[in-house]
Amino acid sequence: MEFKKTKLEGVYIIEPSIFEDDRGIFIKAYNDSIFENAGIELEFKESFYSISKRNVIRGMHFQLPPHDYAKLVYVTEGVIVDVVLDIRKNSPTYAEYISVQLSSRNARQIYMPQGFAHGFAVISNSATVTYLQTAIHSPEYDTGIRWDSFGMDWNLKNPIISERDRNFPKLEEFDSPFLYNKGQK
Repeated sequence: MEFKKTKLEGVYIIEPSIFEDDRGIFIKAYNDSIFENAGIELEFKESFYSISKRNVIRGMHFQLPPHDYAKLVYVTEGVIVDVVLDIRKNSPTYAEYISVQLSSRNARQIYMPQGFAHGFAVISNSATVTYLQTAIHSPEYDTGIRWDSFGMDWNLKNPIISERDRNFPKLEEFDSPFLYNKGQK
């Protein structure tokens, strides 16, 4: 596995090893020791997956403290544009984001610590996206930032967005409880 730093401190794009032969491909999605050697110690508490159709945007999601979480995301079927937004007060990259294509074929993963909003757009006919999180889902702390309020060009003409996601506050209206912690992983 190769861990690539991004402009958002603590956020990594992970390129796992892909083993391919005449049967197909085999990918190791997670190994505790490899993550620890990269300086990322995790104790996952819950895992989810979503199946979404083309033009769906899910996001930009996170949980508020004390139920905030680090998250590892990858795609087991299809192709998405994955987006991570920095919402940590005093961060040198506050309100900046990255986007990266994740697919079942490239096997890329994205890791983000607490203090980031996450979302994605499906650009294949459908996509299955897996999330591993370090905290249990807590509905009363589960929230987000409106998908169209921070400058991301999703490049979709008629996105399919849930009522809940459409009603999140805009980034400029959100008073973030997350604080920047230099060296956070």
